[in-house]
Amino acid sequence: MDFKQLNTFITIGKYQSFTEAASVLNYAQSTVTTQIKILEEELQVKLFERIGKKVTLTYEGKKLLPYAKQMIKLSHEIKNVVIDDEKPSGTLTIGAAESLCVLRLPFILKEYRRLYPDVEVSLKFGSCADFRHFLKDNIIDVAFSLGTKIDSNEFISEIEFDEPMVLLAYPGHPLIEKDIVYPEDIAEEPLILTEMGCSYRAVFENILSSYNIKPKLVLETGSVQAIKQFTMSGLGITLLPRVAVEEEIKDGKLVPLKWGGPNFGIISQVLYHKDKWISPALNAFLRLSKKVIKNK
Repeated sequence: MDFKQLNTFITIGKYQSFTEAASVLNYAQSTVTTQIKILEEELQVKLFERIGKKVTLTYEGKKLLPYAKQMIKLSHEIKNVVIDDEKPSGTLTIGAAESLCVLRLPFILKEYRRLYPDVEVSLKFGSCADFRHFLKDNIIDVAFSLGTKIDSNEFISEIEFDEPMVLLAYPGHPLIEKDIVYPEDIAEEPLILTEMGCSYRAVFENILSSYNIKPKLVLETGSVQAIKQFTMSGLGITLLPRVAVEEEIKDGKLVPLKWGGPNFGIISQVLYHKDKWISPALNAFLRLSKKVIKNK
């Protein structure tokens, strides 16, 4: 197998079409078909199922996909090393929690783009659980995570700091008047939470469960902006990182409740796999992230 075959395989999997892949890669469709046929013969498996006009990965194709992506990424890294060992270039794929992208990452990425215009940056959203998988399979170069601490010998945590969490209500909510809000005080409150798989949602639900409280979930969404809007509209109360709601709190649109329950223990981390090659592009991102976060 060669890199061209693997790149063609990845592109077909992305667009679910031999015709579209040929157009994107600027190949004749017969070339695409031949490359996949050779790859399938070498591996002695069927990589795609073709039913009508629909093309889908087989079970074996799905198993190959992360390895193919890793090999293509490594080929780019090799080229970058050979061409220029110092100047950041190529691609940098960052795994990021959506709530961090709201406020922390935009400034970092804007400055990074200004300093290193030859680097193509790609963002992949996910949860702490996703990042473990993404880092192991080399799907991302670095994770900008928010949640419970990812503590493993497999990963190097370059940056980590406590992330204050706030239980929030809309102006005029009765719980605002309470000196301390305990878990039992929100037993009957409608909750607006992030999607399943979110680390800080899991921590919150575990706390409530330890008090024998079943959360009254009225809405779940992966969009922090949507959570803020629904909370401000009076649909319910929510739990979010304080960094994501500083402006709304300042403007009086959301009000933090005086939480008296257990500490949430949420942190932000910037981490990468221990076996990851620190390319000039990744090294520059790590250095800039440290600088920006230290000065915030």
